[in-house]
Amino acid sequence: MANMQKIHIIGSVGSGKTTLARSLSTRLNIPFYELDNVVWKRCTSGDIRRSADERNEYLNSIIHTDAWIIEGVHYEWVTQSFQHADLIIFLDTDYSKRTYRIIKRFILQMAGLEKANYQPTFMMFRKMFKWNAYFEKESKPEIVKILSQYHEKLIILKDNKDIEKYFKKMLSNGTA
Repeated sequence: MANMQKIHIIGSVGSGKTTLARSLSTRLNIPFYELDNVVWKRCTSGDIRRSADERNEYLNSIIHTDAWIIEGVHYEWVTQSFQHADLIIFLDTDYSKRTYRIIKRFILQMAGLEKANYQPTFMMFRKMFKWNAYFEKESKPEIVKILSQYHEKLIILKDNKDIEKYFKKMLSNGTA
């Protein structure tokens, strides 16, 4: 796959999507976008959910640029991103590793050592465990089914070692 300028990263909470998107953004000099920020208008007075039309219009404006990295767990309304992507990365990180990362992230956020797009509260912390379990049981099989139609541009990575190995190979081959 030559000249990958449009990358969609999908996975559960705690799978490493944002970390990978940031890393690739820096390495490839491509802007990255978090789907949560497409869904939510971030305001100092509190987040406001965009309407479906606003959200879709915002996503459409991103995918019609020359280069992007989009990351998020969303899969039902992002078909156009999958279609326009040169590469789709499904981070299928182990459930226990995601659980550990959720706990670690919460501790770092509460200590002020990691920034969050949301207010880190115990209610949000609990929701992340719920979302992680829901992803494993419900969303993951649906995502695998949806992504199967994009098999020619899909890679499934299980852990950070796989991710680093794949991208070192990709970058050394000059295919990015």
